[in-house]
Amino acid sequence: MQIFPCKCSRTVEKRSVEDEMEIATVRHRPEALELLEAQSKFTKKELQILYRGFKNECPSGIVNEETFKEIYSQFFPQGDSTTYAHFLFNAFDTDHNGSVSFEDFITGLSILLRGTVQEKLSWAFNLYDINKDGYITKEEMLDIMKAIYDMMGKCTYPVLKEDAPRQHVETFFQKMDKNKDGVVTIDEFIESCQKCVSEIQLFQNSRIKISLQLPMPVPAPCFI
Repeated sequence: MQIFPCKCSRTVEKRSVEDEMEIATVRHRPEALELLEAQSKFTKKELQILYRGFKNECPSGIVNEETFKEIYSQFFPQGDSTTYAHFLFNAFDTDHNGSVSFEDFITGLSILLRGTVQEKLSWAFNLYDINKDGYITKEEMLDIMKAIYDMMGKCTYPVLKEDAPRQHVETFFQKMDKNKDGVVTIDEFIESCQKCVSEIQLFQNSRIKISLQLPMPVPAPCFI
């Protein structure tokens, strides 16, 4: 005897298919954990924990810039982290599509937490090289410094001078710009930073030392 599905069954099945299609278009599904494990320096168990936290903050599976800024601002209620979060977001958004996926997040975090010194410095150079042309200019470094000071806010001790960002930039270029051509290349950046890694404890507890502890691990050049 042939059994035909009832109308309600077909309706439920259709709704289920439509739901799956909607989820597939709205939510980003990450690569298999085994592949991410092979591509990163995290274990499968660590990736599972990280993914749960990532999904808790970003149920869609991806983070746009505005959401990233909102999350980051929670760590700096005393200042304005908007501009620095913008630069940091662009560093994580390696394919420049306007969003950070779990894969993007893991790639950056793996370098910052467990990469070699050279890998971490390369990542930092990419952060400071705002227009991604392969050079750090004084204007780019000044934008970064101003963003960091804005993020720190006015409640700092000792009180920061108004020209402190520009002074940092001048010190940076005195140390880094070896051939005095007005820009810093990645080779100049890495060579100079490697000479003073021990002085500033570059990646202690995956945090940067810029008179405060940042919640995101960002390598710091030795001029700070």
